[in-house]
Formats: sequence, structure tokens, C-alpha cells
Amino acid sequence: MDVTGNATVLVVDDEVHLADLYADYLDGEHEVRTAYGGDEALDALDEDVDVVLLDRRMPVTSGNEVLAAIEERGLECQVAMVTAVDPDFDVLDMGCDDYLVKPVERDDLLRTIDRLLKISTYTDRYRELTAKKLKRNILEVEKSRVELRENEQFQTLRSDIERLKADIEDIADDLGSETIKRNL
Repeated sequence: MDVTGNATVLVVDDEVHLADLYADYLDGEHEVRTAYGGDEALDALDEDVDVVLLDRRMPVTSGNEVLAAIEERGLECQVAMVTAVDPDFDVLDMGCDDYLVKPVERDDLLRTIDRLLKISTYTDRYRELTAKKLKRNILEVEKSRVELRENEQFQTLRSDIERLKADIEDIADDLGSETIKRNL
């Protein structure tokens, strides 16, 4: 997904009025799915979901259980807990990417989603850059300068590396140094 494109956001809250309010906040900004409990969330989760806004305390299937299911399924979505539960040291063991304490305003949700999407894109680009640099390094050790210079695929690889570096720098600038430092 493109950093500026619409994301698929799953809003999960057992308080119907809050889930609907959050969905209304995001309407027109992102594709929104709404689940009014953990079991519905588990049914709504798939590879298309980019961000989950997840209430922590819900009857039957809690937010923590939904989070565990996301990890078990290997889904690569970002998760922000949106809950009335003040964070404690137990957040150290949680696999969530952000934690918002209710009440939450529209701008808070939009900023959080935007930041999580950019961090996800940053991570993907960085992983791709690392893989390409490893390939470049292997070829630079194994092949002569002439072979490298004359090989079109190698030149494309070098161009890809430069493009990815620029993309990563742009995303980092957009996130700001404070966000990057917090996520290192």
C-alpha cells in the first residue's frame, strides 16, 4: 500500500456507539470495517487489513486474545490498542504498535493510523534495501568492475538501492526524528 493511499482499518470495540463513532471519524479517509467484539474481529481479520484499532477489554474474546490471534496468523497489520485501560508494565509483553487511552478524538486516530502506516512502509522499504544491498555486496566481491559496469541487471540493482534510500529518507523526514527515535 502506498503511504498516501487509503488503508483498510478494522475498528474493534464492544461499545457499539464508540465503534461506530471511530468508523465515522475514518469514513472517507480509509476503508473501514467494524467489529463489535473480539469474535467478530477474528472473522473480519484477513491479509487486506492494514491497521487494527483494538479495544482491550471486551467480553468473551478480549483485545489481548485478538492480538494473540493476529500474531499466530502471521498477519502483517499494525495494531493500536484504543482502550480505557491505563497502560502498565504488561504492555511490554503486548505485540501492539501503539496504545491510546480513551477518550480519543478524530485527529488522534487519524494521526495514529498515518504514523503506523508510515512506520510499516519504512520497515518494508528498509527490509527491501537491506536485501538488495546484500546482493550488491555479493556481486561486488565475486565479479570484476568491468562485469558489473556492463551488466544491466546490476545497474538496475544499484538504481533500486538509491531509490530505496531516498524513499526511506523521505519517510523518516515525514515521520520526524522523534518518531524514528521512539521506534528504534
